[in-house]
Amino acid sequence: MDQLKMLGAVVLVLGLSACASDKTPATADVAVSREAVAAATSAGAADLAPAEMQSAREKLMRANQALAAKDYKAAQDLAIQASADAQLAQSKANSSKATMAADELQQNIRLLREELQRANATSQQ
Repeated sequence: MDQLKMLGAVVLVLGLSACASDKTPATADVAVSREAVAAATSAGAADLAPAEMQSAREKLMRANQALAAKDYKAAQDLAIQASADAQLAQSKANSSKATMAADELQQNIRLLREELQRANATSQQ
């Protein structure tokens, strides 16, 4: 009988440690996901990649709900997906900003060339 109690205690301890070990990575992944969403927001992704940001925020919210419900596997999966969506949103935002900057630079170059041509035409007269 003592061996049965001992076995039961060992199973209980192993079960609890397994739950605790699932909680730590899930909690960490949710925190990383939260930071990824914040970074994407700071990069202007809400305006420049709204669909991706909406997806990231929804998955982060669901990951938090799963964490609160102690569904650590779902929380971890959703957090990883939210991070990926947030990184995609941030990349799209950065790409859009780079494209806008390049377009502005091209416009400035065109204006400078026009001014140079006018200056040359005036000096030749």
